[in-house]
Amino acid sequence: MEHSLAQTELVRPWRTATLVASGIAAVELVLLIVAGVVLVGRQIAPHVHSGGSRKTAAAKAAPAPAKPEHAAKKAPPARPHRAAIQLSRAQTKVVVLNGNGISGAAAQAAALVRARGYHVTDVGNAPGTGYARTILMYRPHFRAEALRFRRDLNLSVVVAPLDGMTPRQLKGAHLVEILGAAS
Repeated sequence: MEHSLAQTELVRPWRTATLVASGIAAVELVLLIVAGVVLVGRQIAPHVHSGGSRKTAAAKAAPAPAKPEHAAKKAPPARPHRAAIQLSRAQTKVVVLNGNGISGAAAQAAALVRARGYHVTDVGNAPGTGYARTILMYRPHFRAEALRFRRDLNLSVVVAPLDGMTPRQLKGAHLVEILGAAS
């Protein structure tokens, strides 16, 4: 009895499957290494760019040198607070916007603002016309000017920090008056 086993080659598909699986595993390993380097790099990058070397860390950990007694007695010169320095009316720049939809209201209000001595940099329409009350907004550090403006024009308006406008829209102004239906 003859067997055909000797004539037929044995097919071994496991070799191909092993090579494919090894290739996929190698690609995954490379991707994991790249992801790890990126994540760790983001965590240590601020330390590298800010000079987080051993010398800097040692300098931070070292106690500060003792100051001589005569240096401790001298007080640093007092810096005036921003609130103490106030712009004059002519230096205070104002943008007047119509938020009530009444034609010519912003121009009329701007004329009154100029008559009180303020510098009007722009007159126009607010983004919307549904303002129920007039709003006076100020840039940071110009609250005192806003309160003086409200008092000078005898307004009973809301005074609030600047909100919803970009510096470009201000055109260098310190205050923004948005006219509402009721002043």
